[in-house]
Amino acid sequence: MTAALGIFGVHRAVTDGELMMEGVSLNNVAERFGTPCFVYSKAALTTAFQRLDGALKSVRKNRPYLICYAVKANSNLAVLRLFAELGAGFDIVSGGELKRALMAGGKARKIVFSGLGKTAAEMEMALRANIKCFNVESESELERLNEVAARLGMKARISLRVNPDVDAKTHPYISTGLKNNKFGVAFDRAMDVYRRAAALPHIQVVGVDCHIGSQLTDDAPLQEAMGRIVALSDALARENITVRHICPGGGIGITYKDEGTIDLDVYARALEASLGNRNVELLLEPGRVLVGNAGVLVSRVEYVKPTDSKNFLVIDAAMNDLIRPSLYQAHHEVVMTGPLRAATAERIYDVVGPVCESADVLAHERTLAAHEGDVVAILSVGAYSFVMSSNYNSRPRAAEVMIDGNNAALIRERETFDDLVRLERLQTS
Repeated sequence: MTAALGIFGVHRAVTDGELMMEGVSLNNVAERFGTPCFVYSKAALTTAFQRLDGALKSVRKNRPYLICYAVKANSNLAVLRLFAELGAGFDIVSGGELKRALMAGGKARKIVFSGLGKTAAEMEMALRANIKCFNVESESELERLNEVAARLGMKARISLRVNPDVDAKTHPYISTGLKNNKFGVAFDRAMDVYRRAAALPHIQVVGVDCHIGSQLTDDAPLQEAMGRIVALSDALARENITVRHICPGGGIGITYKDEGTIDLDVYARALEASLGNRNVELLLEPGRVLVGNAGVLVSRVEYVKPTDSKNFLVIDAAMNDLIRPSLYQAHHEVVMTGPLRAATAERIYDVVGPVCESADVLAHERTLAAHEGDVVAILSVGAYSFVMSSNYNSRPRAAEVMIDGNNAALIRERETFDDLVRLERLQTS
């Protein structure tokens, strides 16, 4: 158990044979709040933010910068409130995420609105809130935003999300910077689209943005993309289209198993070197790197099922709770929360859930010593986990809990069956 935890930082440990998050036993969390249950460490969230913030701050004292946390990674209000208190801005992709960020105490002038399908209603909501910037992803969106701003008698501050055609070398489902991806404005169209934006009466050009993918463990593609958008900003300046900020997006990866990760200090220095003496603000839009390793999914073993071909550990969490293994073939470490029972033999298990799909496998071929009724923790689920959960098989979504030192607080109640059917109506004959 200790070896498995070694790559996940200092905020989880084993005490007297029990897996702890900060000062709280995960077994106690399971007893108090039930399973399955997502559990987050406030200390781990804070440390991750401060680590990135410190790397940026140390490079150049007078470089303005803003970390806009990508809300889509984990949108719980308690998580957003913590980042707002730490000084973060927010990168949103929907009107709902805008409302969450504002409700959690985020400042509108620190919010950037990404996403390629913004509706007119969402644009109006964001304009009225006076957000920092729209990351525009198409020429049609630019024209619509100008029309909405005109109707309100306002100007919309924009950057283009430029697609730099850089291979992020990540899973194809989370690669977003190649020319055949749906995101962004093609690099060879960017100058013309910027010229059009500068000519529109209700548009103000303020930045250049890109985002090439997620779970990047090598900063070379990020540096390549940064070089391309800095060169674009220089070309814009030569045409008297001046930008105030440059944003290479997010995408910094984490360790799930044994992957190497990007050295944040080295990356910060590389970004600063790319910007040189240009008088611009640096924006980043990280998500996973701030929250991914701050969360675990606590689940209880329902059945131990040996068969002639393999052994199955059937737990009460499923692909509706954590779809990443099914969707991305993602790896998550699975550990027993302990303490181990006497004379418990280790076996190799596929860890599966009760959902009626063969794809409902949360982990393949894991060596575990488990009995029915034991509690397991699935690690590194702070990002793209609860936010992607569903009610498939009419399963209520799990509870969420925040650990702060020796205290555990419920930050989202477990759904009930009544919650599932609350919006449905029986038709009368």
